[in-house]
Amino acid sequence: MKNKNKSLVVITGANSGIGLACVNLFLEKGFLILAIDKEIDVIKEIQSNNLIVNKVDVKDYQALKISIIEAEDKFGPVDLLINNAGVMYLERYDRQDLNEKYDMLDTNIKGVINGMDAVLHSMVERNWGTIINISSVAGRYTYSNHAVYNSTKFAVNAVTEQIRRELASTKIRFCLIEPAIVDTNLLENTKNKEIYDDYKKWRDEINGGLKPITIAETAFYVYSLPQEISIKEIMLSHTNETDV
Repeated sequence: MKNKNKSLVVITGANSGIGLACVNLFLEKGFLILAIDKEIDVIKEIQSNNLIVNKVDVKDYQALKISIIEAEDKFGPVDLLINNAGVMYLERYDRQDLNEKYDMLDTNIKGVINGMDAVLHSMVERNWGTIINISSVAGRYTYSNHAVYNSTKFAVNAVTEQIRRELASTKIRFCLIEPAIVDTNLLENTKNKEIYDDYKKWRDEINGGLKPITIAETAFYVYSLPQEISIKEIMLSHTNETDV
């Protein structure tokens, strides 16, 4: 089995929440990291020779691809992609700003496709690699004020499941991780105060929900298994969450 130590791991949405937790955990484990986000004020403070930080919006395929090529020139081929970047704006569909809808579609769906396209051809040539797409329970169940967010996560689930089937004869693994409520800043984009307060109350009732490090540890577990073992999907929530 290939030794995964010192392999290159690409993490999108790396400046906060789940992405930041993944960066810290994989660095602790000795991996080489390319951390990508459209904001890098937090991640750039981490000092490590094993870390490259690039300010890139995942909606920009060319910038994303160039960033990955440059990291591969230094650290070698991408062995793991954690497609984590995403945005969430909560609002009733008929009241939601069209720009918010488009931003979710472009970031949550196109961003995931851009990430996969930027690494997958090389993985196919090498017949090796792992892609973990961070989805959501919102990719399996619909929720009030989540219509477009739901649609983006349903799409992430669908494309991941079908690509996995199409490439089942290879040694490339695809995993969906679908967290329920996680204690991150994802809610902060929501402008409707009533919806914001209701969601926050819901989250506070379960002590903030899952911690980002829990999702990072889940991703590491999936990746650390032998390459012939593919965990297809993991849905997880705080034990006290009632609607998943």
